[in-house]
Amino acid sequence: MGFNELLKDLDPSASVQAAGIRRGYGGPPARTVSVTAGLARLRCASLLKPLYAWVSAARIPDADRWRRHAEPAVVVSSNADTLNLWLAVGPRVILDDLRRRTGVAWSPPNGDPSRFGSVEVAADEVATAYAVLAQAAVAGDPVAETIMGWMRQVSASQAFGAREAIRSPGAGVKSGWYGAPDETCLRTHTVAVLPRGGTRIAVAVGMTSLPYTDVREREVYQEKVGKGLPVEPEHEKVAGRLLRELLVTTLDELGHFRDGPDRPHRAPS
Repeated sequence: MGFNELLKDLDPSASVQAAGIRRGYGGPPARTVSVTAGLARLRCASLLKPLYAWVSAARIPDADRWRRHAEPAVVVSSNADTLNLWLAVGPRVILDDLRRRTGVAWSPPNGDPSRFGSVEVAADEVATAYAVLAQAAVAGDPVAETIMGWMRQVSASQAFGAREAIRSPGAGVKSGWYGAPDETCLRTHTVAVLPRGGTRIAVAVGMTSLPYTDVREREVYQEKVGKGLPVEPEHEKVAGRLLRELLVTTLDELGHFRDGPDRPHRAPS
């Protein structure tokens, strides 16, 4: 299934992005793919947490303290631990360091800079940044290796079936999900990183913001958020299938499946 087929019936109020990169010495020519429907930039805080953890390590002299906050920020998507790193190092420093390392320039959010989740990004930028992180890991950067190891530990309950969809049980995955009280869409997003041997890697990113307009459903959702109850099942219901299809289609467009397992025709529902 191609992107046109996936997005042809998209609600006019929805925004969807997907992007991917395949590259590495000794492999086929570098290749990128991206598609955007709706807004050009979206908030996807959780996808940036491993990147923030990566660059903050050099700015926090106490390695144990860094790990104490960086690991849960990546593995269980802890907002409190991400905020600790964000404020300890400083948002402008973190984003400037990411720009120097990856070439991707992101801006601190307007208003309150302590709100790390308000940084707006495009899927192709996320894919670019993760490609640099992944290749740094396979080239021996110990912090990048650690981050990628944590991404492989992200549980199935927080991966939205991504590993099964792309037929890569060992993939590094990071997902995020949120719907703010003033939003009529739920935001659900995933990045998958697949090392291919040597310096060869493939990265796929899917980002969705899909309508969630029923007033009562949104009230129940916010009640669960306020009580700290899981809301992943609601995001799965709204966006799970599309998100998996975006990842599969992205990797298919990159030619990833021609060199790996049997080509999946449909993502699991």
